[in-house]
Amino acid sequence: MFHCLSVTLSKGQVTPYYSCMSPTASEPTAARPSWSQTLRVYLEPPTLRMLLLGFSAGLPLLLVFGTLSFWLREAGIDRSTIGYLSWIGLAYGFKWIWAPLVDRLPILMLTRWLGRRRSWLLLSQSVIMAALIGLAFTDPRLALMPMVWCALAVAVASATQDIALDAYRIESADVQRQAALAAAYQTGYRIAMIWAGAGVLWIAARAEVASVTGYQQAAWQTAYLVMAASMLLGMVTVLFSPEPAAIVMPRARNAAEWLKSALVEPFADFLKRYGRQAGLILALIAVYRISDVVMGIMANPFYVDMGFSKDEVAAVTKVFGVIMTLVGAFVGGLLAMRFGVMRVLMLGAVLSAASNLLFAWLATRGHDVTALMLVISADNLASGIASAAFIAYLSGLTNVNYSATQYALFSSMMLLLPKFLAGYSGAFVDAYNYPTFFIGTALLGVPVLWLVWLASRQATQTAIDTSMR
Repeated sequence: MFHCLSVTLSKGQVTPYYSCMSPTASEPTAARPSWSQTLRVYLEPPTLRMLLLGFSAGLPLLLVFGTLSFWLREAGIDRSTIGYLSWIGLAYGFKWIWAPLVDRLPILMLTRWLGRRRSWLLLSQSVIMAALIGLAFTDPRLALMPMVWCALAVAVASATQDIALDAYRIESADVQRQAALAAAYQTGYRIAMIWAGAGVLWIAARAEVASVTGYQQAAWQTAYLVMAASMLLGMVTVLFSPEPAAIVMPRARNAAEWLKSALVEPFADFLKRYGRQAGLILALIAVYRISDVVMGIMANPFYVDMGFSKDEVAAVTKVFGVIMTLVGAFVGGLLAMRFGVMRVLMLGAVLSAASNLLFAWLATRGHDVTALMLVISADNLASGIASAAFIAYLSGLTNVNYSATQYALFSSMMLLLPKFLAGYSGAFVDAYNYPTFFIGTALLGVPVLWLVWLASRQATQTAIDTSMR
């Protein structure tokens, strides 16, 4: 089925725009752009802007998941508890519940000053900064609940920022440029992950008192205060970015009509456009990143248990590894624009599942930094390719009239099942071992290959049927 988008032209006019390809089809019908045209899109202002906003989106994630799990494990918190605490990430899985409010509800004074998208971005970024400061002043050895509440506030505010930012990105360019915007977003996101991963560990290591051995709370406090200050980059970017031209929506006559347009119509629109394909598409979204997400919760406890130091983890997994992810995102964006999203989606699914098997091998090597570098290189390259293709795929499914709500639904479904299963990852490792756990996460990716193949086949057949009418 071909995807019809309404795009805003000058003076706020809304005109139907029919993309030259189905968002789920494997091949565009228009001529492929040249390599120079493909590369030039990365220098356009919306793409560069998305690089900076991607940094703001990527900063909070590790600070309440990956890096936090390192902090907790070093403080002596057991693996099962760390696994269960990962359920804080379910906030991302339920963000579709309040996405309609972000899509439609104005914020007192802020919306009039900044516009609909930027006001929600600035508000969520401010909450993230405040909650990170709260995290800095908690000590997990004394009480976990204050840390849990602060981490939950970061997760909810970060999910809200994602809702507004995804809508901002989708409304900032046409369908053909979404893969490039996704790649730029991923680049900024991964740069932030270097800072929120390697940066935190490096700062914490430098802040430790040399004469004191063991866990040092003050070092982690310093590191998280620096991370809170880093949110200023995203806030300044929002203030100096243009608001996308507003989508003209019919004015609701009463509260019931507003609720229908905000809560019912975005989901009804998706079901109407995709019909029988909708179930398959939603199933694919729900499991596409399952191998990576379930495995990722135990990655940092694994590094600690294998005897890797903060500096080693920072240098290899948080800097070198993220650079490889950036390369993968860049390659994935180019390949998606050149050869179609579905082909790259299949490639990403294969590589993501297979790379988890390398971690099972790494678990047998002990403290081997060279082996760690090889595994991290392959895993992050695969992750970057898969992420760029998947974001482009999700973006192509949305109607810009409901971009925040529909994209929030898709990205929520992407995390809900994986995050739920990940909560049991610590208990699984305790009961079995790391190699068995990593092999199991690789096997979780096998059904994904079948779903990508089915979705691609259905989309291609639908495109053929539509062209013959």
